[in-house]
Amino acid sequence: MNVVDSSGWLEYFGKGIHGERYAALIHNTGDLVVPTVCIYEVFKRVAHQRDEEEALQAIGWMTLGKVVDITQEIALLAAVLSTKHKLPMADSFILATARIHNATLWTQDEHFMGLEGVQVVKK
Repeated sequence: MNVVDSSGWLEYFGKGIHGERYAALIHNTGDLVVPTVCIYEVFKRVAHQRDEEEALQAIGWMTLGKVVDITQEIALLAAVLSTKHKLPMADSFILATARIHNATLWTQDEHFMGLEGVQVVKK
């Protein structure tokens, strides 16, 4: 199972230099877990940079994976992870979602460097 962080989705949709690396993960929808917080972050950024229609198209792609809402279990684990690793709230929710689903988290955010179950793709 894989979780692609918002930074990875934005790299993919923006056709960045690492977009192909994320494409392999994103296109494997049977193994893709999508935290709802990623939907929030991607929609907000794409709508701001482009427009709402393109943002909705991006979300359509994201919902081909298994969309996971924030549950009490995820919220509590996120709080622990946030405190332990000094992660921002959204990032702790994403990491908690990955851990609960035994998924690898793929990201470009370097503050995840060295954390178990995380693959950081350097920008």
